[in-house]
Order: sequence, then structure tokens, then C-alpha cells
Amino acid sequence: MSGGVFAFLILATLSVLGGILMLNLTKVIHMLLALVMTFLSIAGIFVLLSAEFVAAVQVLIYSGAITIIMIFGIMLTKHNDKQQATKSSPRNVLVGIGSVVFFLVMYRVIRDVNFGGQAENLHVNNTEQIGIALYSHYIIPFEMVSVILLVALVGAIILAKRDDGEEASEE
Repeated sequence: MSGGVFAFLILATLSVLGGILMLNLTKVIHMLLALVMTFLSIAGIFVLLSAEFVAAVQVLIYSGAITIIMIFGIMLTKHNDKQQATKSSPRNVLVGIGSVVFFLVMYRVIRDVNFGGQAENLHVNNTEQIGIALYSHYIIPFEMVSVILLVALVGAIILAKRDDGEEASEE
């Protein structure tokens, strides 16, 4: 087994494990950490695919910014973090069986796929090509997205402050 295949298997396992943990953990912060593990392992898979720009964006945007926004959302809301007893049910067994069947079907379909030579030179200077296109041809939409995100952040803070003010006046 080559090093690339071994690295892929480890990263794919971490990605799936992070998703499973995210769905099965009870504390919200622990779920968020499992989600970060999934995001980082997917970024590693992008590196294996020679998509360095997409990997960097995955780390910066998803593992960084989206996670911070989720943490702010958890902190700004009155989240009641109670432990709930989890029960083993037949549903869990069915989900496990369904996952195994899905994996086997996807393995059988993907096993003999041949992409030919159509994707040979996609990784050559891809970060440079994306940067040149983004900052020369699409600079105005890029800056508009940053302004829209800033407005959304300010609006969320104003709504959170307004809710705190209403609760204080009710008491």
C-alpha cells in the first residue's frame, strides 16, 4: 500500500469518525470539536488531491470562521446543556446496517472508474491561477461579499443585544 493511499485511508477514517461523533455526542461544544476534526481531515484530503487552495480555504473558512460563528451562536443564545440518557434502539442498528450497505454499493460503483487523461494538469499552479482570477477579474464581487458578511455580523450582534434588553426589562 502506497503512502498516499495510507494517508487517504487515515484522513477518510478521521472524517467519518468526526461525523459520527458529531451526531452522537451530547454536549454542543464537543459536537463542534468533532465537526472541526471532520473539516480538518477533509482539508487533508484536498491536499492529497493537489488542491492546496481549496485545502487552505477549508481550514480558514470552515475550520476557522464557521466554527467561531457557531461558538458565538452558542454563547449568545441561552443554551441549556443537559445530559440526556441515550438509549440503544433498533434504529441505531438499522443506521449501522444502512451505512455498511451504502459503503459496499459505493465501493462497487467506484472501484472500476477510469477518468482517463482529462485531469492530468489541473494541479499545476492552481493557487496562483485562482488568485490572479479572483483579484483581477472578480475583485468587486469579492469585496461585496465581505461587506455583506460584515452587515450580517453587525445585525446578529444588534439582535442579540436587543433580546438581552427585552429579557432584562421583563424581569
